[in-house]
Amino acid sequence: HGPADLPDGLAPASGPRAPLRRRLDGAPVASVKLASGCDRRCSFCAIPSFRGSFISRRPSDVLNETRWLAEQGVKEIMLVSENNTSYGKDLGDIRLLESLLPELAEVDGLERVRVSYLQPAEMRPGLIDVLTSTPKIAPYFDLSFQHSAPDVLRAMRRFGDTDRFLELLDTIRSKAPQAGVRSNFIVGFPGESAADLAELERFLNHARLDAVGVFGYSDEEGTEAATYDRKLDEDVVAERLARVSRLAEELVSQRAEERVGETVHVLVESVDETEGVYGRAAHQAPETDGQVLLTSGEGLVVGRMVEAKVVGTEGVDLVAEPLFQGSPACSEEAGR
Repeated sequence: HGPADLPDGLAPASGPRAPLRRRLDGAPVASVKLASGCDRRCSFCAIPSFRGSFISRRPSDVLNETRWLAEQGVKEIMLVSENNTSYGKDLGDIRLLESLLPELAEVDGLERVRVSYLQPAEMRPGLIDVLTSTPKIAPYFDLSFQHSAPDVLRAMRRFGDTDRFLELLDTIRSKAPQAGVRSNFIVGFPGESAADLAELERFLNHARLDAVGVFGYSDEEGTEAATYDRKLDEDVVAERLARVSRLAEELVSQRAEERVGETVHVLVESVDETEGVYGRAAHQAPETDGQVLLTSGEGLVVGRMVEAKVVGTEGVDLVAEPLFQGSPACSEEAGR
C-alpha cells in the first residue's frame, strides 16, 4: 500500500500542472521539494522567522511531480527541505517518509532517489533501514551535525555529542558499508573554547565523512546567537575556519582513497570529447559533493546509469573504470 494521502482541502495541492510547467534544462537530476519552513529553533538560524512553520507537501503531490519529472527524462530526484526527517509530522505521521520513499523508487524511468538534509537528533531506525536497504534509494546521509562539542551544541540549541554521532554513523555503516555521509560545521561559535574545537577535530578524524562544509560563525540578524556574549575575535574565527577547513580537505581526500576498489553506480551527467565523461555515484550529491571521472566514454550518454570500479582518486573526486560499456541502465541496484 502507498502512503495515505490527506483528505481534499486539508492541505493545498502543489506540484506541476501541465502545461504550465516545463523544465529549463535537460539535466538527468532534479530537486523535488518535500516541505517548507522549519520548527526547530537553532540559535544561529533565521530561517524559521521568514519561512514559517514546517509544512509537508501532500504525498500524492510529491509522487505526481516525480512521475512528471521522470517523463521528462529525469533519472535522479533529490528531495529537499529544511529538515526532511520531520516530513509528515504535521500530517499526523512522523514516519511518512519511510512509506513514501519506496513509492518514489518505483516510479517508471527513475534510477535513483536521494534525500538531503537530515537532522541527526531525529534519525530513527526505520528511516535508516529504508535508506540503506531499498533498491534505487541512495544510501546517502546529509546529516546536519554543525558541531560535536556538547557545550557548543547546547548553545546552538541542538542535541548530541561526538560519541553519539559516531554511534549513529556506525549504525548506518553496519547496514550499508558504502553509505555516503556529508555534513556542515560552524566554527568560532560564541563561547567555543580550544577544548571544544579539539573535540570537533576528534569527531572529524573518526567520522570518515565523504564531504564536509566548514563555515566561520558570523552574527545573523534576528537570531538568538547574535545576542550572545563571549563572541570570538574575527581573526580567531578566521584562523579556526582555515585550520578546520584544511583538516576537512585532507580527511575527505582520505575517505575517497578508501573507496578505491569499490564498485559504484554512476549517473552520467556530462560527456565531452575534451573534458571526458563525468557523473556521480550514490554517495555524491549534485554540486556539493565530489564527482566521478570515467576512464572510458564508449557508448555512454548523459542520463545513463553505469556500473564502474573505482581505480583512483583526484582529491575528493573518484576515477572509475566502466564495467559494462554501452550496456543499458543498471538493474534495480543502480541507486545503491
